[in-house]
Amino acid sequence: MNNSVDFKHISMHQVPEQSPGFLLLHISTSWRTSIEKVLKEFGLTHPQFVVLATLAWLTQKGDRVTQVEIGRTAGLDPNTTSQIVRLLEAKKYIKRVRPDERSKNPMLTELGAKTLKVALPAVEKIDASFFTSLEPQELDVLVPLFQKLYRKR
Repeated sequence: MNNSVDFKHISMHQVPEQSPGFLLLHISTSWRTSIEKVLKEFGLTHPQFVVLATLAWLTQKGDRVTQVEIGRTAGLDPNTTSQIVRLLEAKKYIKRVRPDERSKNPMLTELGAKTLKVALPAVEKIDASFFTSLEPQELDVLVPLFQKLYRKR
């Protein structure tokens, strides 16, 4: 019995490498693998790093933020954000302060800030290395395209 699929009738692409989604999946998987490798040195997963960096970004002027704001900015659902915040708290990278009885606001600890000050440049170095096959003018086009897709979500 032959269960082959005739892609000419079901796909607009002749080969997978013509599909933007296929390409994005493979590119993002490769990029994330390289990021996770460097983050392992800091005892962080990629989602933990994203939450830590997001928290630092949102509170850099001393503002208090909620887990909901962190999750929304990081692009994570509330349950995942909550789990990551608890893990980062257990690792002493963040603490949650109670300004009132109803809420807890995550804040960076000294250890969290110190770790981020080393981890973020390491991640940005991997980013720069990952995109070295592109010319600067290609990045000047790519980043606005990514921003357009980001805003659409």
